Amino acid sequence: MSISAFVLFWAAIFTSNILLTNFLGMCSYLSVSREVESSFGLGVAVIFVLTVTAGLNWVAHHYILVPLNIVYLEYIVFIIVIAAFVQLLELIIERYVPALYYTLGIFLPLITVNCAIFGVSLFLVIRNYNFLQSIAFGAGSGIGWLLAILMLAGIRAKLKEKLVPVGLQGAGISLIITGIMALGFVGFSGIVSVQ
Repeated sequence: MSISAFVLFWAAIFTSNILLTNFLGMCSYLSVSREVESSFGLGVAVIFVLTVTAGLNWVAHHYILVPLNIVYLEYIVFIIVIAAFVQLLELIIERYVPALYYTLGIFLPLITVNCAIFGVSLFLVIRNYNFLQSIAFGAGSGIGWLLAILMLAGIRAKLKEKLVPVGLQGAGISLIITGIMALGFVGFSGIVSVQ
């Protein structure tokens, strides 16, 4: 049974959220989510990178790696494609949005090694998605990642005004909040599954 790209897009946002159901991309999620503005900027960059690299890596897999019988180089090729695209995106952001570039700092080039981006490329091959499904899954995963980081950033902004026990400040409270958000997204899991 083949799942439509439309359903796959919405499933990647809610029922199979790359961050809240697979816990991929946690490093930059926890680090950048201190401010809503920087979280939004990184989230938009992740959407763009996930959408484009999902398509590029699908093309690389189906039109280069499989025909040349070099699928064993898949991880290396996927990482090279992701790194090249992130480098291009970094140059564009530095040139046209320097404030965002300096706000994101080291986390912008670290999108290259964000396991959510690499995970999406692997999922689309493992699950044998077609090109349109791959683009939809990449875009939906990026939007789901953005949604999760914005929710955490908003909650962390509200928590600055509240008294949080010393032992839970920082990563502790962020992981608890993430766990509660993940439980909330489990409520959507009966709608559709993209395993």
